[in-house]
Amino acid sequence: MAENGLIYFYIMDGDGSAQEGGWQEIEKWLPEQGPCWLHLDYTASDPEKWLAEKSGLDEATVSALLSEESRPRVSIIDKGALIALRGVNLSPNSEPEDMVAIRLWVDENRIISTRKRKLLSENDIIQSFIDNKGPKTTGEFISDLAEHLIGRIESTVQNIEDGLDDLEEQLIATESYDLRTDLSEIRREAIMLRRYLNPQKEAMARLQTDRFHWLSENNRRHLRETNDNLIRYTEDLDSIRDRAAVAQEQLAGKLSEQLNSRMYILSLVAALFLPLSFLTGLLGINVAGIPGAEAESAFWIFILILAAAVITQIIIFKRKKWL
Repeated sequence: MAENGLIYFYIMDGDGSAQEGGWQEIEKWLPEQGPCWLHLDYTASDPEKWLAEKSGLDEATVSALLSEESRPRVSIIDKGALIALRGVNLSPNSEPEDMVAIRLWVDENRIISTRKRKLLSENDIIQSFIDNKGPKTTGEFISDLAEHLIGRIESTVQNIEDGLDDLEEQLIATESYDLRTDLSEIRREAIMLRRYLNPQKEAMARLQTDRFHWLSENNRRHLRETNDNLIRYTEDLDSIRDRAAVAQEQLAGKLSEQLNSRMYILSLVAALFLPLSFLTGLLGINVAGIPGAEAESAFWIFILILAAAVITQIIIFKRKKWL
């Protein structure tokens, strides 16, 4: 459903299912009917008007729900919480590190969430309602949503790690300048993901420790397990970032060794031919009195002299361990 900025409206029945509705049902909803979930596209005009005039939320909370940019956080406001979370962007032709934000107001009876871009995790919640396995309370909704958001990060982190494993194998087999670009991209992805996951980890930790009465002990335990997974993913990203940096240094060292080896060979060749060039240049000047100019065997004698010079140089280089 996408009716004038309304993406979803569900009233939870307490048995794992929910009744879907529209703006009319929103206007008629009462807490006695059961907890509700109102999901809005904040870029539309109707949600902005409803939040400002009919939601009953203060101006600062409304502004946060409509904000274009949001950092993962949890703020306690009266008996509710303002929560901002992020999930990986798994839409086609998108970068996973371009994370999608969802903002939520949660209290005992209502969940008001806003987003701009689609999150697959919201579809998981809808499917759970269809299967009669959905959340029964607002606290269970938050713990389920967090689990779905964090769970999808695992595959993204694993893909990055697999890509790094492949690059490390290629690094052993070959020393290519192209690997430098690929390694830089891996590091960039890891850094961008960690940039949002680290504050999200702090937000999750606060959510499970603050004493919200609408969060049961089971919900807190569920959130704690989800946060443990998130901590593991951030540690994996730290490891990926460090491994990519080491691989880049190793590649740079190998490429530097290759360059030095080539320059060394060129220097030896230049050293070998320097005296030969001097001799040939000296005898090639167009003036009278050059020795052997009239002798038929002078050329071959000169060739022998040049060969002897080369052999002498090679012997000297070997004694000095330059070869």
